[in-house]
Amino acid sequence: MFTGIVQGMASVTGCEQNAGIMQLELELPQTHADKLSLGASIAVNGTCLTITEYNGNRVRFDVIDTTLQLTNLGTLAAGDKVNFERAARIGDEIGGHLMSGHILCRAEIVEVRSSGNNRKIRFATPAEAAPYLLPKGFVGLNGCSLTLAEVDTESFSISLIPETLKQTTFGLLQVGDSVNLEVDPQTQAVVDTVQRYMALQNESAR
Repeated sequence: MFTGIVQGMASVTGCEQNAGIMQLELELPQTHADKLSLGASIAVNGTCLTITEYNGNRVRFDVIDTTLQLTNLGTLAAGDKVNFERAARIGDEIGGHLMSGHILCRAEIVEVRSSGNNRKIRFATPAEAAPYLLPKGFVGLNGCSLTLAEVDTESFSISLIPETLKQTTFGLLQVGDSVNLEVDPQTQAVVDTVQRYMALQNESAR
């Protein structure tokens, strides 16, 4: 389980693809490389990955073909930066919202506007995510728990403060880039329940 509070950026030091699996290697900041263990989970651009090997502050993961197709991890190359968050522990402060690291889809950036120290990014709304994107609701984008600023039928936007831009890759992203999207699980549960209820009601009325 994750909180959506990204702990920093990690550098991609290796991407090897073999038979539908990519072996991804990251270099974590030394301050976040303590007590690593095989089988532990780290969210990489919001995607929950399992550590298969580590040495010092370098960690390796196996990324399967389904994950490569669904997320932006398949587009990574050595030298790229990614957002990371190590799994939350019992007693940790939940500063964002609970996230599983299970990505629903990707969202493409269609506009970036900077004003002073602030930045607003607009995304094209993926069809599968549209029912769960609500004004002032939560969304996970590349592992960041963010509040939606504006939502319409075709797009949604977020506003980013300087601290978020400093700690994450959002200060590096440009129009045409895509981010991994995870919807708020509570919102998803409510929307899905209402949709099922309405479908049953419509069926009964026929």
